[in-house]
Amino acid sequence: MNTTQSVDIVHLIQEGVINGLQSLYGVEITPDQITMNVTRKEFEGDYTVVVFPFTRHARKKPEVVAEELGSYFVEHLQYIEKFNVVKGFLNLVVNNSYWLDFLEGMYADENYGRQPRNGKKAMIEFSSPNTNKPLHLGHIRNILLGWSASRIYDMIGYDVVKVQIVNDRGIAICKSMLAWQLFGEGATPESTGIKSDHFVGKYYVLFEKKFQEKYQQWQKTSVAEQIREEKGKEGQQATEFFKAFKNQYFNKYSELGNLAKQMLLKWEAGDEDTIALWNKMNNWVYQGFDTTYESLGVNFDKLYYESDTYLLGKETIANGLEQNIFYEKEDGSVWIDLESSKLDHKLVLRSDGTSVYITQDIGTAQLRFKDFGPEKMVYVVADEQNYHFKVLFETLKRLGEPYADGLFHLSYGMVDLPEGRMKSREGTVVDADDLVAEVLSEARKETMQKGVVAELDTAEQDAIIRKIGLGALKFFIIKVNPKRRMTFNPRESVDMQGQTGPYVQNAYVKMKSVIRKAGGLPTVDLIYDDLQTAEKDLISEVYRFPDLVKNAAEEYDPSLIANYCYDLAKGYHKFWHDFKILGAETEAAKVFRLRLSNAMANVLKQGMALLGIEMPERM
Repeated sequence: MNTTQSVDIVHLIQEGVINGLQSLYGVEITPDQITMNVTRKEFEGDYTVVVFPFTRHARKKPEVVAEELGSYFVEHLQYIEKFNVVKGFLNLVVNNSYWLDFLEGMYADENYGRQPRNGKKAMIEFSSPNTNKPLHLGHIRNILLGWSASRIYDMIGYDVVKVQIVNDRGIAICKSMLAWQLFGEGATPESTGIKSDHFVGKYYVLFEKKFQEKYQQWQKTSVAEQIREEKGKEGQQATEFFKAFKNQYFNKYSELGNLAKQMLLKWEAGDEDTIALWNKMNNWVYQGFDTTYESLGVNFDKLYYESDTYLLGKETIANGLEQNIFYEKEDGSVWIDLESSKLDHKLVLRSDGTSVYITQDIGTAQLRFKDFGPEKMVYVVADEQNYHFKVLFETLKRLGEPYADGLFHLSYGMVDLPEGRMKSREGTVVDADDLVAEVLSEARKETMQKGVVAELDTAEQDAIIRKIGLGALKFFIIKVNPKRRMTFNPRESVDMQGQTGPYVQNAYVKMKSVIRKAGGLPTVDLIYDDLQTAEKDLISEVYRFPDLVKNAAEEYDPSLIANYCYDLAKGYHKFWHDFKILGAETEAAKVFRLRLSNAMANVLKQGMALLGIEMPERM
């Protein structure tokens, strides 16, 4: 097998700038002082060096510095063919021999871009659902971002640990348990034929329905009217008041609310019957979760459970109190003052000594470091928790935790439906299982209409359709920058044209198909000396894949890879249309274009795998 080209043109250009400035002006700089980009498409060139920072030392105008530095490159670097100057920007043209040598060195490398192990660990926490409902569309975005981040960090050399913390306790869990106890009549997932996590989620929605019915009835009582008159703001309508009063009603007046709170207290006290019910219903949910994770092609290395971690961190708070990291108020509650970090005062322990979320998050982070010792801990959590993670990370830093500088919150925008925000309690969500089923149905319809896989047996057809359907779903979600809130439109997600997963997969299928038709990759070495601009552009796109992966890791942004794959696929679709491959004008051109096709196929397969997307051989 050929080995990947070892000459790094980016590194060579950086060295050229350093040596050129030293030779021309006696100026010494380091690589981090050099700003270099891929040349914009409207200008001739491959890489652009920004020379403005060097004019002060050279005592010459930017255009002059660029001209002199460009001449130095052409004279001293064999791979730089020519240059042009646009104001203070030096555009360098890399000669064809470099790109041809590069392709020759990597076209058969299926692992191009994969970095050697760096001896470091990265822990990625994602999914982390509640056990009172099935996984839904919002979870899918979380899961896909987390899975992709884990693949990206593995690609750049980290040993990756994939974890989640299952939120298996609390009042929301008790609502599902209570509703099943009161209204379930002994039904089970098996007796109803309902997937087990959907079965439990049905009772969470039922609790809310029953609660709302009772609340509506209570609002018409004299007690409710008296409270509204006493506490309602002047001119506030009854509807507005009771909407705001809902939590107080749950905590003080609701029979269902009181029963749910009693159940939570029994759970915390270790009541045998309550724990048995909790275990039974949670196990139903776990079975359902496992099925969904398997369908999405994801897995975890370690599961943490809130029922095991909710008491963690209290000892750390006590120790931090002695070290004056925290302070105690008159009511006995413990706080941390983060105003110097432009945050606020944050409660870390209630006056009754019980934990809050940040208490257990501190303890869980410490436990994870003890378990695995990661240099990085990445939390994939929606942007509603941005402030929480700023507080958590600053608190861990003040506690002197050795991993504090490696903490990162991969924050992402919520997912809306065209008709608005999803609400689990009201059942207005797109369940993950239903969504997967829908995209697979659409993929089957599209694939069977084209008839390309008609001659294959059912198992092969199903495997291809699954790759196409899941590719459509995953690509649609990951191609959006994580920070952006997105609207999920089911019809758009399964569109087989445009900026979609199937569009990228189709480019890969074309690449592999032409190689099959050629009888495999040619082994003969012929000199191709007529490299076209479009061909050179495609090689340079392939070349930048490793740097793009590193950038996606640094930015915690898998959408960079999704959009790169789309651009690469789009370039190949055009190449396929504009150039002959099997019928190329010369044998050398045919050999070159087959190898280029194979190189692009390898990169596309690797890039899409980083998104959790498999590539079909046919579609």
